[in-house]
Amino acid sequence: MTHSRSGAPRYGLVAQALHWLTAFGLVGSFVLGFIMVELAFSPLQLKMYSWHKWLGVCIWLLVLLRLLWRWWRRPPELPASTPRWQRRAAHITHAGLYVLLVLIPVTGWLMSSAMGFQTVVFGMVPLPDLLAKNDGLGERLALLHSVLNKTLLALILLHVAAALKHQFIDRDGLLWRMLPIRPRTGDPSP
Repeated sequence: MTHSRSGAPRYGLVAQALHWLTAFGLVGSFVLGFIMVELAFSPLQLKMYSWHKWLGVCIWLLVLLRLLWRWWRRPPELPASTPRWQRRAAHITHAGLYVLLVLIPVTGWLMSSAMGFQTVVFGMVPLPDLLAKNDGLGERLALLHSVLNKTLLALILLHVAAALKHQFIDRDGLLWRMLPIRPRTGDPSP
């Protein structure tokens, strides 16, 4: 953990890198997910499904690394001025994000297995099927995967809205704690 010029704690570079790699991976995965389900069956659609799976596996591994890092290096505390309800909301939101980021790739893997489509990471590393082919179960898992993803998207939007609120309304500099750049002189800093 590093500190800003004012002495307030910031996330370290490893935590920042894991956060932003996960965030960019999620953007790519959501974009692919929304596009691929709208395409007609084609080589392009199959390629996009493969890329989506690769991203899902990579995100899952990043999240496991983030959880280990978070356990080893505790994140900085929120400022003492943060109201209790906001602390609780932040804790619940973060816990929900981590639970979904672990579960969603697993449901995708289970769904692919049940539908008879093996997950092959980067076109080279086949992952074992977790379930025998079962179209009915595959359809139920597809619905679960979709619902969990929509829930994740809602939590991500809430997380981003809260970060922007802290930056531009509260002006408490919380956003700077997760950015690898430092605020310019005169910008709010925690």
